[in-house]
Amino acid sequence: MLKDMIIKNRSYRRFYQEFLIEREVLETLVDYARLSASAGNMQPLKYMLSCDVQKNALIFPHLAWAGYLQDWPGPVEGERPSAYIVMLGDTTISKNFWCDHGVAAQSILLGATENGLGGCIIGSIQKEGLRNVLNIPGEYEILLVLALGKPKEKVLIEPVGSDGDIKYWRDKEMIHHVPKRALVEIIIP
Repeated sequence: MLKDMIIKNRSYRRFYQEFLIEREVLETLVDYARLSASAGNMQPLKYMLSCDVQKNALIFPHLAWAGYLQDWPGPVEGERPSAYIVMLGDTTISKNFWCDHGVAAQSILLGATENGLGGCIIGSIQKEGLRNVLNIPGEYEILLVLALGKPKEKVLIEPVGSDGDIKYWRDKEMIHHVPKRALVEIIIP
């Protein structure tokens, strides 16, 4: 069952934008992150939630969407996320966030998957622009943005080809293909 959830939990970049996500759902997802492991149990992560159309519109232009898809600027209006979770590191608690935000992001996205949603962890952020439009205080370091919604695209995992190319790509039907290395290639004897 967990393997099925992990396979279904892909980086979705196109959504049914009109599908609304309630704030309570976002709070539940953040609660999963809160209950996850934290280095030294410091718990330095904080979260800004957005499921408001106007606030979402402020967040969207500060995100980059798919580095390997050079000719794709990101989802068009109507296919954008319904919600965002901005992950912040509280520097008054710690100056080092270790891997906490990765653990928390995975917990949130697995929870989203369990609820029929999908998302994308975005680390390519115009941080100062986002800080300004959301009025994020200086003591919070912007770590990640999780884009969430009801997925509009199909994402397929496939083996890495003989050329070794790991770059994801889209076919003419806009199916997103994600090459993954074989298990025997990543376990060192």
